[in-house]
Amino acid sequence: MLHRALILLLPGLIAASPAAAQTAAAPAPAAGQPLGGPVVPGVCLLSREAIFANAAVGKAASARLTELARAAQGEVDTERAPIEAELKALEGQPDNAQTRTRREAAAKRWQALQERAALASREIEATRAKALARIAGDAQPLIAQVYTARKCGLLFDRGTALGGNFANDLTADVVKALDAKVQTISFERERLAAPAKP
Repeated sequence: MLHRALILLLPGLIAASPAAAQTAAAPAPAAGQPLGGPVVPGVCLLSREAIFANAAVGKAASARLTELARAAQGEVDTERAPIEAELKALEGQPDNAQTRTRREAAAKRWQALQERAALASREIEATRAKALARIAGDAQPLIAQVYTARKCGLLFDRGTALGGNFANDLTADVVKALDAKVQTISFERERLAAPAKP
């Protein structure tokens, strides 16, 4: 029996949702009493996820990735509809040579469609990774500038801090600098070679 589940592309986008972006923008206070504490000179924090989620270029890239993923999904949906219609028409048909031949042909078309959908999903993921790397490349010198200006001697990922004083969080300053440098990027879907048939 042919499995007829929906073929969905699930691209990992830069910012999943506005709520996720807000969560990434500021660390949540710990349950109960906040830890607080003194500012530790030279120890700084940064959230790359919040930079990508809150900077204008990250939001623009996320919107473009969503657009590309929808277009890829549309391609899959267009091809899926006639195959599903064929399979539905074959339900309840007598089990003879002609019906078996049609079922086998539909199964092959279904398998080919699944392979194309998987390839499209990998292409969207490759596109996302390339866009993220490009934004990271733009952000890196700005991170270094803010790090130096704030007299940091050690930089930690904010997501790994369990508590403390977050006064030396560089994230907002880096977002502001990145917004001043670049607002958007343009890119197309990466095209990958289809896997070789065994």
